[in-house]
Amino acid sequence: MDADSDVALDILITNVVCVFRTRCHLNLRKIALEGANVIYKRDVGKVLMKLRKPRITATIWSSGKVICTGATSEEEAKFGARRLARSLQKLGFQVIFTDFKVVNVLAVCNMPFEIRLPEFTTNNRPHASYEPELHPAVCYRIKSLRATLQIFSTGSITVTGPNVKAVASAVEQIYPFVFESRK
Repeated sequence: MDADSDVALDILITNVVCVFRTRCHLNLRKIALEGANVIYKRDVGKVLMKLRKPRITATIWSSGKVICTGATSEEEAKFGARRLARSLQKLGFQVIFTDFKVVNVLAVCNMPFEIRLPEFTTNNRPHASYEPELHPAVCYRIKSLRATLQIFSTGSITVTGPNVKAVASAVEQIYPFVFESRK
């Protein structure tokens, strides 16, 4: 078995965070009173609205900015955001769906082997940091992709990146390095 052979790794996307603007002022009190599945956080000045399909939680501000979390793909995030904009339109707001952007993707990938973290950290010193007293994982940053990987000794890797493509590239890039330090 060598690092060059093609290995199929399952990358499970657990959360996609996206933002969009409605280009109109939103009356949070009206959304809280007339909307469905709504939690009004008056002290913070926002409303949380939940959708069942796709399973998304949206944070809505009166300025018209909306952040959606909980989707499992970029397409699902956009579909959920558009559904949310439509439900705000049905409440009587002049919503125009604009500035949609995926801002963060969280994914998990399991390697078929365990990893020696101290060895991995010394081999990849400028990018990798390991503080076992603070956190059980190595933090590995790839600046070019704007991705951060949390590498655990069990072989589990948690990847955070700006989009799905960057997350997949980060896993491809890290595989030869973790393969060198396998148990």
